[in-house]
Amino acid sequence: MQHRIVFSDIDGTLLNKQRELSDFTISEIKRIKKTIPVILISSRMPSAMKHLQEELEITNQPLICYNGGLILVDHKPIHSTFIDTNIIEKLNLFNKDKSFHISLYHNDDWFVPEMDFWANREMENTKVTPVVKATEKVVEDWKISQKGAHKIMCMGEETYIDKAFDFLENNFGDTLHLYRSKPTYIEVAHKSISKLTAIEKLLDFHFDIPIADAVAFGDNYNDIAMIKAVGTGVAVANAKPETLEIADFITLSGKEDGVATYIKNNITE
Repeated sequence: MQHRIVFSDIDGTLLNKQRELSDFTISEIKRIKKTIPVILISSRMPSAMKHLQEELEITNQPLICYNGGLILVDHKPIHSTFIDTNIIEKLNLFNKDKSFHISLYHNDDWFVPEMDFWANREMENTKVTPVVKATEKVVEDWKISQKGAHKIMCMGEETYIDKAFDFLENNFGDTLHLYRSKPTYIEVAHKSISKLTAIEKLLDFHFDIPIADAVAFGDNYNDIAMIKAVGTGVAVANAKPETLEIADFITLSGKEDGVATYIKNNITE
């Protein structure tokens, strides 16, 4: 199977136990990057991915952000799908007692209602600083500029996140994709997009490479579709059981440089 292009998830897949790129990972991607494009694909916002691109010296390559909700080529959007402000208003009204945190993202903007525990933890994980602005004000501004959320992140105690999940599923299940990355988190995106839809768009319109010649690395539920569809789907050893089950290959865990190990053993320049 040819490996003409690489797609890699970030969190749980590409980063080590310090949530950083290891020297081994950096050296292996630098080794192949001149002849094989390496594309980062994540639920993260662009700013939380660009510093990794810089370390890997692949800033010339596209970025797939927000699980496929935003695709950047030459640092400009070629595809953008976001959640309507009416849904954000209803979610905010449901959360009127502020039982859980709501983060709103559009392109490189990240808005939080306050710098609480959840905002500070996410800032530490992604190395991006949010803008503090009331959700109502963000919605008001977005209505004027005809924008919406590429991603909504709900964070809080599990009991409240359970209730938020049920509210969103029951009221907007046909419009939204709800991804429970951990018991205290819900990542919310538009249902029409996924990592796979973004890969298909990039391969068809930018690279002209068949999906059979692509290799993709991932660990979680939102990686399953792309791992199944590409020519070579690789799961890291710490992946969810459902992800491990459908993968063509299983490499070492993310914390043990699983992506770099696979590249070293299977991809020549």
